[in-house]
Amino acid sequence: MKKIGILSDTHSCWDDRFAIHFKDCDEIWHAGDVGDISVIARLESVCPVVRAVRGNIDHGPVLRRCPEIECFEVEGVKVWMTHIGGYPGRYAPGVRRMLAEARPQLMVAGHSHILKVQYDKELSLLHLNPGAAGYHGWQRERTLMRLTLDNGDIKDLEVIELGKLKV
Repeated sequence: MKKIGILSDTHSCWDDRFAIHFKDCDEIWHAGDVGDISVIARLESVCPVVRAVRGNIDHGPVLRRCPEIECFEVEGVKVWMTHIGGYPGRYAPGVRRMLAEARPQLMVAGHSHILKVQYDKELSLLHLNPGAAGYHGWQRERTLMRLTLDNGDIKDLEVIELGKLKV
């Protein structure tokens, strides 16, 4: 059984509450638009396993370290993560084909800044977008997610609200 923390669209923002909410996690996943590489380093100080994909604002060290797509397995759950992935019924160009080939049970994407949990019956996968954890963007609420992966099961999904975006 592994507890997973998920975030996206930090845009170089660090919030000490990331560490508080993810302190008991076995892994942290960042679905892109990291911004500054120091965000990854700080997440690694919270949890030794950090998986991250690059987003459309990422450059330099983040671009060199983070792939566009991560496909991996944790606790018997195959995961496919990218930044610009769309969602069931409105996948980004080429994504549906890649998902059909990879056959993950869980897809994680960012980019939209819109918190979304949606099941794709056709591809038999759960789509998650953790919303945006940073201060840049149009989201009204800054959010994170946590879940548990246990022997092929995805369970105990939590949405963590960090507060309203100040404009």
